[in-house]
Amino acid sequence: MSERYLAEPDLGFINEVIGLGGNTLKKCFQCATCSVVCPISPDNKPFPRKEMIAASWGLKDKLVKDVDIWLCHQCGDCSTKCPRGAAPGDVLAAVRSYAIADYATPKAVGKAVNDPKKLPILIAVPAILFAVLAFITVQFGDTMASIFKSIGLEAIGFPWAHHHEPGVIAHADFYSTWFVDIVFVPLAAFVVLVFFMGLRRFIKDIHEQAVADGKTTQRKLDYVGLVKGIIAVVPTILKHNKFSECTENKDRSTAHMMVLYSFIGLFVVTNIFFFALYFLHAPGPYSQLNPVKILANAAGIALIIGSLLMIKNRLAAKDQASSYKDWYLLGLVLGLGLSGMLAELTRLAGAEALTYFMYYIHLIFIFNLFAFLPFSKLAHLVYRTVAMGYSNYAGREK
Repeated sequence: MSERYLAEPDLGFINEVIGLGGNTLKKCFQCATCSVVCPISPDNKPFPRKEMIAASWGLKDKLVKDVDIWLCHQCGDCSTKCPRGAAPGDVLAAVRSYAIADYATPKAVGKAVNDPKKLPILIAVPAILFAVLAFITVQFGDTMASIFKSIGLEAIGFPWAHHHEPGVIAHADFYSTWFVDIVFVPLAAFVVLVFFMGLRRFIKDIHEQAVADGKTTQRKLDYVGLVKGIIAVVPTILKHNKFSECTENKDRSTAHMMVLYSFIGLFVVTNIFFFALYFLHAPGPYSQLNPVKILANAAGIALIIGSLLMIKNRLAAKDQASSYKDWYLLGLVLGLGLSGMLAELTRLAGAEALTYFMYYIHLIFIFNLFAFLPFSKLAHLVYRTVAMGYSNYAGREK
């Protein structure tokens, strides 16, 4: 029996894909060169030809639920070999951007993150918030310390202010650690919740579509098997094996690995210092010879170098389109690394006013990168990992 599919074209979806960087979509004439030359496309129902068909026909539901759009690493092999210049890799990147916004809630935030006209607002919100918190810390620090003491927080090891050696500059004197944490801890919970809701739909959708397309024989989703599949692909992700299979932009692997490992390092450092502050009651600043501090500095340097290499590679990639979402993320990552390093260097140099200002800028970058993580291109770290794990679980690997 031949497979039947009810086509319900969505012209609005086509226009959105074009606006998100897939403006070469209409050049495709379905020669299938892209699927043939792609080194990481599965032998069974390979991509990206079928995705190009779905995109050109406006089959939004079929395409957004397609696990294969996440298996593409946009290495550029298909775009270079395409005889029409249709750039399938750019089209799939645009579809992924659409899917990220579709799965993330609330939708208004996702649209704002991808709209360059809304960038001033995204910057203004944390800028005003942290300016107010700095004012309260500096002007009313003694009052807040008295309040903390009166309600017993100091007695259980949670003081408002930490005692530092005379003459030591500490960023906590400009922004109370309490203020920083009451912003970012709930924010972390919000990010986890948004991803949880999005992934619940995402996993259901990609399995439903994989069954309909014959990409898996497992009708009922086995969550234990899916988790095992995700665990199995972690080494592949950490070693960037898929990037090494590409021929056109293989050098992207180094930059991506540097940024990935720097984020992992900074995540580890943040959690260690959080534990040291609230459970061991050991506030900073810490010695530069502290092993955790060395890891933090190494990760910060790797983040700066990696992001600069990513910018260099993107500027040099003639067969790869760049959209606002790409530069927004690259700007955030580079700004995060530079502001953090400058805040540290100016503190060590004894430039009190300058280090506080750089720390203020650093917090704005952290807020933008962190708060809008489920809505920006960086969300592909989560969705692609799950998609690769599902592909492993479903038997889609080559």
